[in-house]
Amino acid sequence: PARVAYAMAIPAVALMVLTVLLPIAVMLAMSFTDYRFGEDAIPFVGLDNYLSLLNDRTFRKALINTFTYVAMVVPGSVILGLLLAVLIDGLDRGGRVYRLVFFLPVTATVVAMAMVWKYLLHGTIGPFNLLLAAVGLPAIDVFGDRSLALAGLAVINIWSLAGFNMVLFSAGLTAVPQDLYDAAAIDGMDDRLDRFFSVTLPLIGPTMMFVLVTSTITAFKVFDTVAVITRGGPRGASDVLLYTTYLEGFSYFRMGSAAAMTTVFLAIMLVFAWVQARVLDR
Repeated sequence: PARVAYAMAIPAVALMVLTVLLPIAVMLAMSFTDYRFGEDAIPFVGLDNYLSLLNDRTFRKALINTFTYVAMVVPGSVILGLLLAVLIDGLDRGGRVYRLVFFLPVTATVVAMAMVWKYLLHGTIGPFNLLLAAVGLPAIDVFGDRSLALAGLAVINIWSLAGFNMVLFSAGLTAVPQDLYDAAAIDGMDDRLDRFFSVTLPLIGPTMMFVLVTSTITAFKVFDTVAVITRGGPRGASDVLLYTTYLEGFSYFRMGSAAAMTTVFLAIMLVFAWVQARVLDR
């Protein structure tokens, strides 16, 4: 029986090795070379690519922008998703309709919605600025202002992630026994806010951990909106790690350096996932 079980597991293991582990191994090996796309030679340079990243101002700026972006998107999308789930869960009617409406951004194509947001927030012809002009306020060029571009991209991602997080939290809320709310009411806990922090929030801890981890990974992987709307501008204000890696590999063809950036990106995500799991598990 054991041999049969191992034999049946071989196709799945082989698929995982070929599609996950092998590409990661190739990427790690390439990060120690100075390989350039299209060349036959693959010169070994050791840790030079990683040492160069320490002195690369563009990489450091992209790293800071990425962490800033994640710091805005993760709390915003998690809190908004939880708030929507709690509010919809308390409705007697129309809960399914509201869930469908708020989940629609998740089903939309990111590139298409990025173009829509780019038009809505355009500095001159965007409806948002036309509305500001109608009430006598000055126009705001969100994606043309260095101090607003990254925040504008974060708002788009919060908008697209909140619906997905709402569905996950809604599933977690259905697993909370009603008996615990009744027991809390008998003990004198009449305030809904107290019941939420004392009963609901602790019991949806596993859901909260999953939402935090997935939201963090999604926020770190931001690329589409940057590539479509700002292309890292204005003057590098919205340049993020994946977009910088993309330019390094597929615009400048420095695949070794791009592999090193990808390795750093993978290490950051693994550390974040581990820390979140340890903290929330406690």
